[in-house]
Amino acid sequence: MRRKVRSFNVVIERDRDGFYVASVPELRGCHTQAKSLDVLLKRVREVVDLCLEVDSKAVDSPEFIGVQRISV
Repeated sequence: MRRKVRSFNVVIERDRDGFYVASVPELRGCHTQAKSLDVLLKRVREVVDLCLEVDSKAVDSPEFIGVQRISV
């Protein structure tokens, strides 16, 4: 039996040490990091699968509108 494909928004940033850090806002505690984007995307899929195993009731992600960077 195939499981339903779900979509989630992933926020990716780069920290001071040059690591890419990804988090999935819809899934509490769902984040990972890597030195390259290729490895990061692989790890994000793995961590989402793990988070869904723990909390299968997680909601589908809301419609993504965008990200705005501001200076204050």
